[in-house]
Amino acid sequence: MFDTVLVANRGEIAVRVVRTLRSLGVRSVAVFSDADADARHVREADTAVRIGPPPAAESYLSVERLLEAAARTGARAVHPGYGFLAENAAFARACTDAGLVFIGPPADAISLMGDKIRAKETVRAAGVPVVPGSSGSGLTDAELADSARDIGMPVLLKPSAGGGGKGMRLVRDAALLADEIAAARREARASFGDDTLLVERWVDRPRHIEIQVLADGHGNVVHLGERECSLQRRHQKIIEEAPSVLLDERTRAAMGEAAVQAARSCGYSGAGTVEFIVPGDDPASYFFMEMNTRLQVEHPVTELVTGLDLVEWQLRVAAGERLGLTQDDVTLTGHAVEARICAEDPARGFLPSGGTVLRLHEPQGGGARGDGVRTDSGLTEGTEVGSLYDPMLSKVVAYGPDRATALRRLRAALAETVTLGVQTNAGFLRRLLAHPAVVAGDLDTGLVEREVAGLVPAEVPAEVYEAAAAVRLDALAPTAGPDGWTDPFSVPDGWRLGGEPAPPAFDLRVPGLDPVTLRARPDAEVTPARVTVTLDGVRHTFHRSGTWLGRDGDAWNVLDHDPVAASLTGAAHAGADALTAPMPGTVTVVKAAVGDEVTAGQSLLVVEAMKMEHVIAAPHAGTVTALDVTPGTTVAMDQVLAVVAPARDDREEQA
Repeated sequence: MFDTVLVANRGEIAVRVVRTLRSLGVRSVAVFSDADADARHVREADTAVRIGPPPAAESYLSVERLLEAAARTGARAVHPGYGFLAENAAFARACTDAGLVFIGPPADAISLMGDKIRAKETVRAAGVPVVPGSSGSGLTDAELADSARDIGMPVLLKPSAGGGGKGMRLVRDAALLADEIAAARREARASFGDDTLLVERWVDRPRHIEIQVLADGHGNVVHLGERECSLQRRHQKIIEEAPSVLLDERTRAAMGEAAVQAARSCGYSGAGTVEFIVPGDDPASYFFMEMNTRLQVEHPVTELVTGLDLVEWQLRVAAGERLGLTQDDVTLTGHAVEARICAEDPARGFLPSGGTVLRLHEPQGGGARGDGVRTDSGLTEGTEVGSLYDPMLSKVVAYGPDRATALRRLRAALAETVTLGVQTNAGFLRRLLAHPAVVAGDLDTGLVEREVAGLVPAEVPAEVYEAAAAVRLDALAPTAGPDGWTDPFSVPDGWRLGGEPAPPAFDLRVPGLDPVTLRARPDAEVTPARVTVTLDGVRHTFHRSGTWLGRDGDAWNVLDHDPVAASLTGAAHAGADALTAPMPGTVTVVKAAVGDEVTAGQSLLVVEAMKMEHVIAAPHAGTVTALDVTPGTTVAMDQVLAVVAPARDDREEQA
């Protein structure tokens, strides 16, 4: 076993790898950019090395700086985690050339399976069924469009060089192919440095099921069962579980053997995942999609149902050990479900969010099988969540003897999760896990998008504003003098001579919604950490920090509203004509100029944050009268980017 391992990643996966290294008595080395100087993974590692400024290209994606850090700290091996350089064959080769052990598969296997086009050809030759799609690499935009039309709409555009949903585009209308191909190339280039695309037939109402494989360097390969990953948004997983309720033992064995053959076909070693698309009405008709040549985000659910530590096995295999277990030794016991906590706002189409973690509570029952709840996290109070890195913050995982118990425990754990200062999807996930289709196991990859409206509250509950007003009223309360006396006329209780009390009224707003005005209830209970209000006989208790309130995984940032200041802002003047930034990020594309005539829905700008693009479209037909950004401009949430004056309606003028 190695004595020192460098973890070439950040966030929750770096913390998780450090945990196993510590359990094995292996010294851990963390790396960090300037943005992560005080991050949790830096604090928990045995030592840490600065590798550059915040942009990933100058730090976490710099092979040279990572190798320098390994040399300076005496590391003998490098664990890449997932994301960044985890599936970069050049990095794996550079580690080997530097005399380091890359804790992952051989570079040739990464290269082969990282190219989705070659991967499909390779596993097809090994007898594994694949999704119908384009053939050949380096297709032009026109060739991709022709392939899509030949396959038949709808189709899925996919980057050949990476996964995680980055750059994937579902296209149902052939007229949109040109724009979608261009957008997919931009996202692929930004995420993977390679804009090669392929196109595949889209299977309606599919289920996404993947098989975990484990292989050593001595020719031994086993699979560790499957994970159901069908609950997704924007082609990215948000809930995963093991095992899948869809598969019977016969199908599970067949898919497992197909995954083993796929791993053998590329000379694989270490932990990896073979992903399949499965028609929900015919699970025996499964198709290979891709192989992820790394540890998966959702690996904890497999750990909980098998009792194996996959990071430990990665280390042992990389150190040259044999697996020491056969397929018959692998058993699946109980059920595990994982929820990915991301910095995003479901009410705004899952747009990335950001901010400072002001208050944090994460449920933690331990990591071993049967302990109930496990949280893998990279957060601490004070963590700055920006737009430079992936929006996933943590993972909450629940285990139980059966699926119903695991779901119930996970819902309770999400209700217990508190992350104030940054908008997350925890409350949304809790409601999703209670959806009748999810409880019944009737899943598919489009379920979240179909049901999202019913899972996002239409408005802010009245008690949230009541609690915010109570906090502000409490702040006005006078402090007693040295002798304990309080001036009764300074108490904000609304007392009036000869009239009914009229407590102070407060103007409040939640970003993106209309402001409200209400009088505070003087009977509320307010402490530095909590506030409780009673409304219609029901007590409502919230966690609080600053202007943030939270409960049951949901959080609201209730701000003071200044009507005068709002009337003086450019956004207020522009009104419905303004195009504002839906998230903090960087403008990557500008397709219009001042004076241009545009149509309703026409794409004018593209804003990128956390490796995702968001198209800013014209709200109506008209003329661009203001455009204040250029490619490369950094923008804040709700910042006005452009203004489109509506077209004149000749019919109204004539009337």
